[in-house]
Amino acid sequence: MTKTFDIAVFQGDGIGPEITGPTLEILKRMASVSTGYNLRFRDAPAGARHYAQTGESLPAESMKIAREADAILLSAMGLPDVRYADGTEISPQIDLRKALTLFAGVRPVTVKKGQNTPLNMPADREIDFVLIRESTEGLFYTQGRGEVTKNEARETLLITRDISEKLFEFAFALARSRKEVGRGPGRVTCVDKANVFRAFAFFREMFDAEAARNPDLQADHAYVDATALWMVQKPWDFDVLVTENMFGDILSDLGAGLMGGLGLAPSADIGLEHAVFQPCHGSAPDIAGKGVANPFAMILSAAMMLDWLGIKHDNADLRQDGTRLREAVEDVVSQGRVLTRDLGGSAGTDRAAQAVLDALFVA
Repeated sequence: MTKTFDIAVFQGDGIGPEITGPTLEILKRMASVSTGYNLRFRDAPAGARHYAQTGESLPAESMKIAREADAILLSAMGLPDVRYADGTEISPQIDLRKALTLFAGVRPVTVKKGQNTPLNMPADREIDFVLIRESTEGLFYTQGRGEVTKNEARETLLITRDISEKLFEFAFALARSRKEVGRGPGRVTCVDKANVFRAFAFFREMFDAEAARNPDLQADHAYVDATALWMVQKPWDFDVLVTENMFGDILSDLGAGLMGGLGLAPSADIGLEHAVFQPCHGSAPDIAGKGVANPFAMILSAAMMLDWLGIKHDNADLRQDGTRLREAVEDVVSQGRVLTRDLGGSAGTDRAAQAVLDALFVA
């Protein structure tokens, strides 16, 4: 009997609904022709617009839908002119990370041959690595609760054994799965600042312990400042990078820049039981309603969702469709015929999404 997977859908703010709609249509089309799985979507209201209307940014019912779902697809969230009383942004995605203990923030960085990139890249090179950002603690631990006086401000960096050991186990498992399908050499790099901070020496110690449990894989270390340099000079050398929350926040945007912008940057926040998939970019309210938003990062995030569901439930059809969807977007982008204006083209949201559908079902 074909299994049906429930997907909680957070439509988002600004351009969020505009890029969610065509993404869901692609997923529905893929599921409709598959004999290995079905998808059922449940809308979960949340975000800045919902807060402005109701006073709630993440209603209890939406959290319940998220907890009960097999996976969570979340679009761009937040609006610059809608904030909490303390001035901080509306960010249900961070609330979900903490509530569901989504400790592994997965940020793929992929540049195929022929794809435009700010780098002066050798013609025979491609970029294909994954940055894993711890997403529940680190320097974000006291978010909204930092101590501020007239003369001082303090935030607390927290690194725990419980979360770090889970994070490193995830990182080595990902490197192994990438190696098995020929996407990487099976190497994990711990990105830290262990030469300065005791907390990062602690972080590195736990990484080394996990490396010792995976002798079939390569493991090394890099300081975060050197990593930023090497991501520009030789990004094709990386496979899986794993790092603290703030470092990962910064480096993931650098990775998006290598690809040509946030419009091509998907992400996932993954825990032991739950996972959220969302584009890295914001809600872009300045272009909302104009039909010009880039849907590629949202579609790529959906591809990551299919792959994760396939791994979690040992479903080859889901994994295959996740790969097909990712490669369809990569083909459209590398060919350069249908690009949105942030990528130097003129295509609108619907045309860009249709190009992906055509790559899946027509080509």
